[in-house]
Amino acid sequence: MRYMGLDFGDKTIGIAISDALGWTAQPKAVIRRRNLTDDFAILKEYIEKYDVQEIIVGLPINMDGTEGIRVKRTEEFVNFLRKRVDIPVQVWDERLTTKQAENILLEADLSRRRRKEVIDQIAASIILQNYLDAKYNKGVEMNGE
Repeated sequence: MRYMGLDFGDKTIGIAISDALGWTAQPKAVIRRRNLTDDFAILKEYIEKYDVQEIIVGLPINMDGTEGIRVKRTEEFVNFLRKRVDIPVQVWDERLTTKQAENILLEADLSRRRRKEVIDQIAASIILQNYLDAKYNKGVEMNGE
């Protein structure tokens, strides 16, 4: 079963896809956002190409646990997706994933320009891997929220 991880932002959407067994996440692409309809058309291509069975969207909860405007925008995007796909769309706490992605890219010694190009897909892969680890390795019950 393949999963898709998304790091939804104002300007971009990072995409990661799991392996066929649903154990590991790999970064795939970054979409430069235009509007929800165009963004969804691109996502749909990935969903079909990889036969995705579940979508995980990072939820940008503040470090103190509160929900800001970005959470509201992400929830609107999740609801938009849920109305257009016949597969589960879950949200997953994405706190610190962008920082983790940045650290990985710094360790890889990528240029600032290259880091900017790929950081969102790396963050999406971290979101997805965290979800997969919780689901399969730690036995955490998944609630769909």
